[in-house]
Amino acid sequence: MTLSESLPAEAATAIDLAALPADFAWGTATSAYQIEGAADEDGRAPSIWDTFTRVPGAIDGGHHGDTACDHYHRWPEDIVLMRQLGTNAYRFSVSWPRVVPGGDGPANAKGLDFYDRLTDALLAAGIEPSVTLYHWDLPQALQDRGGWPERATAEHFAAYAALVAERLGDRVTQWATLNEPLCSAWIGHLEGRMAPGLTDLTAAVRASYHLLLGHGLAAEAVRDAAPGARIGIVNNLSTVEPATGSEADRAAARRMDGHVNRWWLDPVHGRGFPADMREVYGVDLPERPGDPATIAARLDWIGLNYYFPQIVTADPAGPAPHARQVDRPGAPRTGMGWEVDPHGLETLIMRLYEDYGARRIHITENGSSYPDTVAPDGTVHDPERAAYLTSHLAACARAVRRGAPVAGYYAWSLLDNFEWAYGYDKRFGLVHVDYATQRRTVKSSGRRYAEVIAAHRTR
Repeated sequence: MTLSESLPAEAATAIDLAALPADFAWGTATSAYQIEGAADEDGRAPSIWDTFTRVPGAIDGGHHGDTACDHYHRWPEDIVLMRQLGTNAYRFSVSWPRVVPGGDGPANAKGLDFYDRLTDALLAAGIEPSVTLYHWDLPQALQDRGGWPERATAEHFAAYAALVAERLGDRVTQWATLNEPLCSAWIGHLEGRMAPGLTDLTAAVRASYHLLLGHGLAAEAVRDAAPGARIGIVNNLSTVEPATGSEADRAAARRMDGHVNRWWLDPVHGRGFPADMREVYGVDLPERPGDPATIAARLDWIGLNYYFPQIVTADPAGPAPHARQVDRPGAPRTGMGWEVDPHGLETLIMRLYEDYGARRIHITENGSSYPDTVAPDGTVHDPERAAYLTSHLAACARAVRRGAPVAGYYAWSLLDNFEWAYGYDKRFGLVHVDYATQRRTVKSSGRRYAEVIAAHRTR
């Protein structure tokens, strides 16, 4: 019996599957630090997350990613799970400190060998590998030399990208340079809630600039090493609405949109960094001649990570952008406290298509955390996550009907994993992980996903 057969039929008509292209990428997504473990094996050096997780109070429960899901050793089992789900694509990130432990210099052969084996096994299973080069795990050695606020880090990133592309580029076509640079810059350098844990506006703005410069340099390096590569960047975006109709809240919403959306979209589309946000931040950008063209490297596709909308009110005394998020009364919420709004996903897809001219869009992350309970028979029933998945896939299909070039959907996440500052207490996986035993159990949401994929393929 397949996973899709084992789940009671739900209304497949809730998703307009006929709208989705025949070659639609049905995927799952993960990241290296969140699942790999093997933190000190085979030449891997510490990343900024290894360091940050040792800061007292930084991570819920004092958790860390030393073992995580032990994917470094259990990846064959995880590919079997992908096949059970029926997925044909897998988005994973490469660990920079595993491949280039010192941040620059020669590659670590054992690190590259791991991703080589993983890539071959995915292809043998009929699953397309989609590689993200940076998912926040900067080598600590580079942080010690200044990290992303320094231009040299962007240059080292491009050199690392070239090494990975030279090794995998004969088999991997789809590449993302950065995952969610907003989190690296704003949450890591301005808010201090993620590695490296700074609260410095100047450092944050400089980091944001060099992250996008690194994107452009890496795009060029990957294309040189793998001429057939399709290259994109992954941003987490939110719809932004004012909490009230007041002029102050409307202005706050405009600033928040600049902070979370336009600051990251405009430069890579050749529009430069938004002038209004430059004024809000009041920090000189470390610009050099030729940088704008480098940052606006050709995008073959763009990745959209979407989780929730933002309702904002003015916060003049708060940090830039002087706006803060508030709850919409009565709105449904996930276990993270995030509002559930699938229409926001449709809105953002259309914005990328209509306002930025995106030629190919991948939903590179979308998912929900809810408290999961393992039943006495060992099953995990998570109807709220299944409903979240269904409603957001329906939003994708509606956008396609409106002309948007949505080419794939990657559910976050394949596995429950180390959820950054939340440690192991928040679970996003379609597959439950018992961290004590590493036992994997497909949840009912995973079976729902398998059902949808199977229905699309039989149309």
